[in-house]
Amino acid sequence: MTDEILDVLIVGAGLSGIGAAVHLTKRCKGKSFAIVEARERLGGTWDLFRYPGIRSDSDMYTLGYNFKPWTARRAIADAPSILAYLHETVAEYGLEDRIRFGQKVIDASWSSEEALWTVSLQQADGSLSSVQCNFLHMCSGYYSYDEGHDPDFPGKADFAGPVVHPQFWPDDLDYAGKKVVVIGSGATAVTLVPSMAETAAHVTMLQRSPTYIVSRPGEDKWALRLRRFLPAKLAYLLTRWKNVLLGLFMFNLARKKPAAFKGRLLEMVREEMGPDVDMADYTPSYNPWDQRLCLVPDSDLFETIKSGRADIVTDHVERFTKDGILLKSGRLLEADIIVTATGLKLLVGGSAAISVDGKPVNFGETINYKGVMFSGIPNFGMTMGYTNASWTLKADLTSEYVCRLINTMERKGTPIATPTLPAGEAMATDPMLDFSSGYVQRAIEDLPKQGDRKPWRLNQNFPKDIINLRHKAVDDGAIVFSRPVAAAERPAPREEAAAVAAE
Repeated sequence: MTDEILDVLIVGAGLSGIGAAVHLTKRCKGKSFAIVEARERLGGTWDLFRYPGIRSDSDMYTLGYNFKPWTARRAIADAPSILAYLHETVAEYGLEDRIRFGQKVIDASWSSEEALWTVSLQQADGSLSSVQCNFLHMCSGYYSYDEGHDPDFPGKADFAGPVVHPQFWPDDLDYAGKKVVVIGSGATAVTLVPSMAETAAHVTMLQRSPTYIVSRPGEDKWALRLRRFLPAKLAYLLTRWKNVLLGLFMFNLARKKPAAFKGRLLEMVREEMGPDVDMADYTPSYNPWDQRLCLVPDSDLFETIKSGRADIVTDHVERFTKDGILLKSGRLLEADIIVTATGLKLLVGGSAAISVDGKPVNFGETINYKGVMFSGIPNFGMTMGYTNASWTLKADLTSEYVCRLINTMERKGTPIATPTLPAGEAMATDPMLDFSSGYVQRAIEDLPKQGDRKPWRLNQNFPKDIINLRHKAVDDGAIVFSRPVAAAERPAPREEAAAVAAE
């Protein structure tokens, strides 16, 4: 047993976890909480990834918090700028003493008799400790920090140079004057290529299939103009909503008129690259937003390719050789360095083992509740951002909802809240992430599902979620509020819900 019991434990000191702590501070005054972070520094993604040019792939007016304006000039910001923003937030809200570094969650077990989670933590030196909490808020992201997706390419050991995965970028990698091949076509690859090409002899982006690539100004002129005349918070709010509504309009247009939208995206590439461009390297086989679009600021990727310092090759890897990569077409791509920007390994709840009353949780068998909780798991929230918009838009709303739920439990005197599926009713399900991207499809069986009706179905729509998470009643009949009872006396969830409602 542990002698420490918290009201809330937040897992992860990245963008989501720090935001969740601020919302708790503002909305649940007097509640005890801590943030546990497995690494020795805060920042999450923005501290973990150290590859050249790492930056946001969303504008910072929507990737920033709703309570703290983004005031830097660049709308598409690099990792150091985002880290500075996070450190400012921690200092501004006095969260330094709330973060416990070097503490990795190994497992978390819920007890309905105690209305508590017992969370086992591994310290940096390998020793174990534990802490208990009434509510567990997972803000550790959706991918493994310990390993990325790294295919075992044939002949990999034969290559004479270094093979590097962007998630584990070596500090001493010298690519100046070298020939580099970057395998991949996602956000990481399109960031790496122009950055490395500044000093490399040449960089080739080797892709199995193309991705939609869209250029966007690195600075938002509209936002900069507003700042000249309006208070920072108001200028930020107006810019945020401008970008939210524009992004939502474009997403809905892509869904309703995919052929026309695809045609416009490809036309924009031709405008960037000129009439002689080989569009086969820029024309995906899928419709826009079946996978996430790749954003490049100020046309940097296009300009780099036009300068001759980089190129795109669409082909498949046959095998690595001593001197580079042999393609299935028979062509040899010579390389001194190979970068495998082949994606992430998805995880739900990090690598921790989760159990409820002694029964292990298989997230693949659960159904999402409001995009925040999961069927049958009490007092457990998880931050998952949008696939079609900035992560923090959903992260803020998730934290607001968690605070509302905690306050509702306190007001009702019922310290347990469990999303509970309708008794005796079949519910059709779909994958929680409706994306054809490889990193999603590789983990699809292990991911939670979504149902065929509200509140078990995701919106992927920020304005709708404002209503759903910020304004709709917390006690909606789908979440059961209860009190701790001994296992032998515990009624079925529906019986207990009726008893609570009758009081």
